[in-house]
Amino acid sequence: MSHTTALPNLVNPHSVQRLGTQTDILGECPLWDAITKCLYWVDIRRPAIRRFTHATGEVQTWTMPELVGSIALVEDGRLLVAMPTQIALFDPVNGELSAWVPSLSLPQGHRFNDGRCDAQGRFWVGSMHNITRAPEGTLFCLEGSGPLKEVRHGVCIPNSLAFSPNGDTLYFADSLHYRIYAHPYAPESGLMGEAQVFAESAPPAFPDGSAVDAEGFVWNAEFNGGRLLRYAPDGSLDRVIHLPVERPTCCAFGGPNLDILYITSTSQNMTELERQKNPMAGALMVIVPGVHGLPEPRFSLSGPRSKTTLSTERH
Repeated sequence: MSHTTALPNLVNPHSVQRLGTQTDILGECPLWDAITKCLYWVDIRRPAIRRFTHATGEVQTWTMPELVGSIALVEDGRLLVAMPTQIALFDPVNGELSAWVPSLSLPQGHRFNDGRCDAQGRFWVGSMHNITRAPEGTLFCLEGSGPLKEVRHGVCIPNSLAFSPNGDTLYFADSLHYRIYAHPYAPESGLMGEAQVFAESAPPAFPDGSAVDAEGFVWNAEFNGGRLLRYAPDGSLDRVIHLPVERPTCCAFGGPNLDILYITSTSQNMTELERQKNPMAGALMVIVPGVHGLPEPRFSLSGPRSKTTLSTERH
């Protein structure tokens, strides 16, 4: 299913604009593909993968067989798709889904949530209980065809996975702790160090998905807070952008110059009064923040890339 929408005039840095007429139940995990000049994201609850094509304004939707927690770009042009019973590869050219890590053993009632690749091509992804949000989830790391490595247990809602520009810091939030943590990170080994509090939110607002810009600042969508927050590398609050929705879910830099910030949101579990107050709930939104983002890393099918490989790829 697809439709085309008029492209907005993306020149006003103070204006938050809607892209497309689609309304997500739970929009998440926006990713800009610099090769195809498209933005991919998921609607976890529909469940579906969506794609916005920058040049035409077309929004295309592919229905998935299970709840799709997160996706990642793959080095061969496909998408890595994290679903409760498998991690699969999706080909947007022909719409085909094929198993990559089949027969996962997530506990009954659990699903994946936020996920992100590091520069070496590892896929970091968290799981959670789909209903209770009890501290039963796990943070995993996937290298190549697996198996999934369990890194941390006792997670309620895994979110905010992101990496600093030089790759030596991993950001992660268990949303119900109302904190984003910064972890020392060793890109060569994929080892994650002890958590340090990076930023905190005031309940009921909590940190959802994040993106890191080229200056190393962390942009976070504050769920129940109705705003985007930009944090400096030392964790100090640098900027606040108020949004026309109370529950933004994630953000990602994109556009041909990586100078557009795309923001997903949710419309699920809202009362009629809440929907009236939030007419853009579930929309994909854009702003021009005045800074540039970083290219989205791609999953490596053969396992982590070395520094030598990365250096060769850049040249």
